[in-house]
Amino acid sequence: MVEACALAPVGSPSDEPRFRRIQARLPEIWRSLAEEPQRERTVVVLPSMSLDPCELARLGGSVHYEERLLFFLTLLSLPRTRLVYLSSCPIPDEVVSYYLKFLPGVPFSHARARLRMLSVMDRSDRPLAWKILERPAFLERLRRCVVNAPDSYLEVYRCTPLERQLAVALDLPVLGADPGHLHLGTKSGSRRVFAEAGVPHFEGFSDLRDEQDIAQAVVALVRRDPRLKRVILKLNEGFAGAGNAVLPLGSMRILEAGSQPEAVRRVLEGLPRRLRLPGGGTPEHYLQTFRRQGGVVEVLTEGRRREAPTLQLYLTPLGEVLLDSTHDQIMGGPGQMNFLGCRFPARPELRAGLHGAGLTLGRHLAGLGVVGPLSIDFLALPGRGGTWRLNALEINLRRGGTTHSLQALRFLTGGRYHPEDGGFHLATGEKRYYIATDSVAPPSARGLGPQDLIDLITDAGLHYNTSTHRGVVFHMIGSLSQYGRVGATCIGTTPEDAQGLFEQTRRILDEESRETRWIG
Repeated sequence: MVEACALAPVGSPSDEPRFRRIQARLPEIWRSLAEEPQRERTVVVLPSMSLDPCELARLGGSVHYEERLLFFLTLLSLPRTRLVYLSSCPIPDEVVSYYLKFLPGVPFSHARARLRMLSVMDRSDRPLAWKILERPAFLERLRRCVVNAPDSYLEVYRCTPLERQLAVALDLPVLGADPGHLHLGTKSGSRRVFAEAGVPHFEGFSDLRDEQDIAQAVVALVRRDPRLKRVILKLNEGFAGAGNAVLPLGSMRILEAGSQPEAVRRVLEGLPRRLRLPGGGTPEHYLQTFRRQGGVVEVLTEGRRREAPTLQLYLTPLGEVLLDSTHDQIMGGPGQMNFLGCRFPARPELRAGLHGAGLTLGRHLAGLGVVGPLSIDFLALPGRGGTWRLNALEINLRRGGTTHSLQALRFLTGGRYHPEDGGFHLATGEKRYYIATDSVAPPSARGLGPQDLIDLITDAGLHYNTSTHRGVVFHMIGSLSQYGRVGATCIGTTPEDAQGLFEQTRRILDEESRETRWIG
């Protein structure tokens, strides 16, 4: 029996040079995607949530987050592309059909014939890549699904040593960051990158290992700023705000301590009792996880007025830095630290600052050899004369909470992001806006199955319309019945239209989930 938080296998030392040789094919594959999209290829989609298993277990139904990459099924609109979608548990046929029916210009039967859905039948909270690697027969079946290998590749949620090992086993390159760069996307690594690139970020300390390091960092920050009321602790591998903890400083009387050791002792004594965990859990468990992962301590700014914008970049295998989008994150929970969703695009007055900082960081990372999608989170505080001060918070070297909604819109409409005005333009020149969340359903919707949701929304007239490019697209549909969780991207012609669709969707789900008139 494998322990829930045991370390996953990371392959043999020979994996790294073999992986580099395989990755060397990426520039040619990238060129062919742009210049010859009709070329035959197989795309293997591995939506493995390759994160800390203990943190995954806290999500509840983490296997359903693998459905967030189902937007890749829209690649089947290219008639010579085959797609293999991997998952921990079977994805219902109704859900697969739901996405395939969005495809423009390709018969449903033609697209379905080029799609293979493969499941390892394992609902445990371990990463999917790990589950595949421990199943030789499944791995061999997967190998036999890959044809046209010269132009084939892997799309992943995040590229870790697990994905590297699987890429070597399949002889397929990964369109993503090398695992050797993963440290750049930790909380500590992000702070180092910000400092090297000269991008503003909050004062704090990185590469902390335990409570002693935390206490020393807290004392140093208080001595620098005696007015400091709170600090924030962040786990190196935390995500969606779940790895954050807040430490109030007022009752510790750090400045009154007669010596450095006494000040450190007071912080150590207060840590287990005074830590506040917006993501839930106990201080003891949090500090135990901190010792395993490491992390940072930063000053926590006071004041109610703040924004949490995020920027998406794509670093191509040719070394280009592409601005992909900006979003305003919707935050909630204690201290507004939990990610709930996002609005596209970010408010206009933040665009220039986000683009500037993003390009600076993107060029720095590209110079280090980083490839693939990434996002950078910021905190914006009001400055003088209506301006905003941006502070970089973290780099996510993976597909984040805003990625799937933008990619779905791109694939569905054929449009693209225009950095010049920060908007998403259709081929006609019209703009589109959206609000997205991983949890749009009210408690009353729990128990609805995939077909129930599709029937209900279609009856209400909220279903995404491929001719008007307006409506609601759902994700994580498989988690609705058991966990009462389903995500939605509400696409409108104006920001107000997107907001209206979002509110209408919540209302309809709440009201109609108590009825049955929409069945059939």
